[in-house]
Amino acid sequence: MTTALDPTELALAVAEAAAQSLPAVTPLTLGPVQPGSPHVAAAFAGGAIADLDGGVPGSVAILIGKELVDALASSPLGDLDVAAAVQPAIDAAALRLGARAQGARTLDLGADGFDIATELGATFSTVPLIGLGIAAAVLVPDSTLAGAREPLAAEDIAAAAPTDSAATHETPSALDAPFVPAFGTPAVPPRGLELLHGVDMEVTVELGRTRMTVRDLLALTPGAVLELDRAAGSPADLLVNGRLVARGEVVVVDEDFGLRVTEIVDAAAAV
Repeated sequence: MTTALDPTELALAVAEAAAQSLPAVTPLTLGPVQPGSPHVAAAFAGGAIADLDGGVPGSVAILIGKELVDALASSPLGDLDVAAAVQPAIDAAALRLGARAQGARTLDLGADGFDIATELGATFSTVPLIGLGIAAAVLVPDSTLAGAREPLAAEDIAAAAPTDSAATHETPSALDAPFVPAFGTPAVPPRGLELLHGVDMEVTVELGRTRMTVRDLLALTPGAVLELDRAAGSPADLLVNGRLVARGEVVVVDEDFGLRVTEIVDAAAAV
């Protein structure tokens, strides 16, 4: 079954779903839907794109501003990947289109010959996301909007109606027209680590490590015991995106394993 929304309404709904999962200091509101322009990339510092599965054609791209790109690059946990940070927002947008997103890849907006229209493969619609300034934009090919299906996991996608700021307005239809947002750009105070508060991170607890030959590895059978490089009772390591950030004691919480943090590792020592 296909969606009953017209392309403009659907583009707003897709952008609304993405905005709820995109890292931002303040809640993001929707700007008006605008015809896609190759010049839109010049207004942003980074972004990611992912193809769609599930019978819905095309892809979804999200462009982000310099502040979030800089915050990801200067994270205490090291240079964080833009595509990984934007993936949850792209996933949410895909679900609203009745599809599932494949793994996102980072867009190099400053590369010679980069063309966002070529990346999307068709004419597309742009929905700016506004915080204290122009924080991001959601880009969806028109063919993807036309081929959308009923939303997946609709209970996890907000159904709030678009606000007045998301109302449709007339814009130039020429693709080569410069991207000019239909709203002012207020001065944005400096922001830093708080921009990363909504970024999903992979957290791993490591009990210890060992090295094995391929022969020993292939000889493993159920019941085999591996000796790790850590004494019994030693604290376990807490790794975030593969980087050591803390140590602690393994505990049991309601029949699940947990970690009671006993030490925060200094950033210099964790390298």
